[in-house]
Amino acid sequence: MTEAPDITAGRPQPLGSTVDADGVNFSVFSEHATRVDLLLFDHCDDPEPSRTVQLHAETHRSFHFWHCHVGGIGAGQVYAYRMDGPHDTSRSGTRFDHRKVLLDPYARANINSRWDRTAAIGLEDNVAHSMRSLVVDLDDYDWEGDRPLRLPMAETVLYEMHVRGLTASSTSRAASPGTFSAVIEKIPYLKELGITAVELLPVFDFDETQVLRVGPDGERLPNYWGYDPYGFFAPHTGYCTSPHLNTHISEFRDMVKAFHKAGIEVILDVVFNHTSEGNEFGPTISFRGQANEAYYHLWPQDRSHYMDFTGCGNAVNANHPFVSKFIVESLEYWVTEHHVDGFRFDLASELSRGDKGYEMAVPPVLWAIELSKVLAETKIIAEPWDGGGLYQVGRFPGKRWSQWNGPFRDDVRRFVRGDAGLVGEVAKRLGGSEDLFGPQNELPTNSINFITCHDGFTLNDLVSYDHKHNYANGEAEADGANENFSWNCGVEGPSEEHDVERLRVRQIKNLLSVLMLSRGVPMLLAGDEFRNSQGGNNNAYCQDNATSWLDWDQAEKEQETKDFTRRIIELRRRYRTFREARFFNGHLNARRLPDVTWHGTRLEQPGWEDTNARVLACTLGGFEGDPDLHMILNMYHLGLDFELPRIRGHRWHRVLDTACRGPHDVLAEGREEPVDGHSLHANGRSVVLLVSLPDDTDGSR
Repeated sequence: MTEAPDITAGRPQPLGSTVDADGVNFSVFSEHATRVDLLLFDHCDDPEPSRTVQLHAETHRSFHFWHCHVGGIGAGQVYAYRMDGPHDTSRSGTRFDHRKVLLDPYARANINSRWDRTAAIGLEDNVAHSMRSLVVDLDDYDWEGDRPLRLPMAETVLYEMHVRGLTASSTSRAASPGTFSAVIEKIPYLKELGITAVELLPVFDFDETQVLRVGPDGERLPNYWGYDPYGFFAPHTGYCTSPHLNTHISEFRDMVKAFHKAGIEVILDVVFNHTSEGNEFGPTISFRGQANEAYYHLWPQDRSHYMDFTGCGNAVNANHPFVSKFIVESLEYWVTEHHVDGFRFDLASELSRGDKGYEMAVPPVLWAIELSKVLAETKIIAEPWDGGGLYQVGRFPGKRWSQWNGPFRDDVRRFVRGDAGLVGEVAKRLGGSEDLFGPQNELPTNSINFITCHDGFTLNDLVSYDHKHNYANGEAEADGANENFSWNCGVEGPSEEHDVERLRVRQIKNLLSVLMLSRGVPMLLAGDEFRNSQGGNNNAYCQDNATSWLDWDQAEKEQETKDFTRRIIELRRRYRTFREARFFNGHLNARRLPDVTWHGTRLEQPGWEDTNARVLACTLGGFEGDPDLHMILNMYHLGLDFELPRIRGHRWHRVLDTACRGPHDVLAEGREEPVDGHSLHANGRSVVLLVSLPDDTDGSR
């Protein structure tokens, strides 16, 4: 057997395609393949490869890795694989099919201009309608000294956003709407708002041509959110302006670099719990055709069927040794090569399941992520549940994982809408949810506090709808959460009634205030600051249209809530007590005030056992130069008088009152308004924050 002169054995590591001075090294994992062909295309849109390199086991295989080096080629080379081997679905779970063209799982970029999903499902050869991978030279970029920012978690304010949805609307006035480059145009706005980190919905390559539903009007509804990836090392092709020119890497890096110049971190929402290949009736894209038995959880009784802990057809076998390696190397790649600052793991509890699907006490992949030297200063955030019923809020494996705090969302929503008897739960949430994270010796920074996220009502819809309105999704209203703890303030949907609109604005301010004045890490949903609406749709996963796109004309119209959001973020930054990375512990400050004292309308009578209580107040002792604060949450529909504690030599001043119109709702430092007497009348459904400032005329001296 002789090789072509430009073909040599190559190296098994690193996996993927790697450019060197003489050509490109290719390496791919498959334990049970008996034949591997490397397909080389001259152009992205060629229906057939110009060359096929057959890899021979005796020369091109090292253990589980198939590899070769091709000389005389470089960045921009289009390639893919075919593999053959046993097709034994029921016993071993292998699904080799040489007719199907396979992407490189480690590809740094892909192209989908000829892609037809249905052709990847049937029995025919799909080379003419396949996706292909692109060779990328990772060193061909000027970072201008950029590095991950490594901002403290306690100082973080997250902003969850969809790359396309941020600018896809014509109201964004972006040069290339819906792309990484268009996001750069909105960075000055985000910086002025005061957020410190963007959390991007999935940007790994996903199949946006996949039709998930057909709407009631016959419209084909696509995969919009992107929670169905196939390329875990590749920026999404659809967010690039010139993917055919192999610009994926440079366009993504330009965005990250621009965010960093503005002092804003970039956190990626990553989906390692399932892939776009779905169940046994789905397409063969890469994993299924290379190592189906390794990548996926398969039913032990009949391995032709996929376990599904995600609701998406399959579940990744994350704790398989190679798959664990794949996941960790993907994360480390995005940090080292793209300077990403952190990751939010979708349905992260699925990653704690072992080979047969059971919860593991010590999941190798999660601990490998936590202990990785490369990821040591990277933020890692878990959505601590999965679609199979595993719920791990407060007990997620590891110590430094932050976790989406579902109880915070639900308790605060219920309390602000006026539900009674929740003051004890709300006190826990204000203090960083020690009941959830304290038993594991964790910190408030382990709690990601949120009221809204992509999955559910927007903040405006939370105060405008009693019920979901998902008819446009084509699922006869069966999708989306039924219990949203929302309140429409008296009218379902848009209203022209002045009183209803003023109440909705106040409720939005109340929710934002509780979010920003709680210990833990706050997260905003993009557009909530200017009352972005989805028309009551609480599951807009398939709405790649005006339903989900941000309306920037609305941002100009809703100046009051936008300005309030900016000022309440600044208020959080002004007072250190809200950003403390520790739970309340009763320590006394220099004025002999504990770090927290709980009250109701009367001092030190919080009404923990009062099933009718709708009010909560607290005095927060200031430390290390911070002033003392007093917070009042009156979610009763009527105004009430609240007793105020007396602090020798000091006088209370109003700094926040959500019942006031902007700009008097949040007062700038030095503009605080003094409070007369030893009580304060708080309007119904309002949040008030007072600051204690020195007062030589204070009669308590």
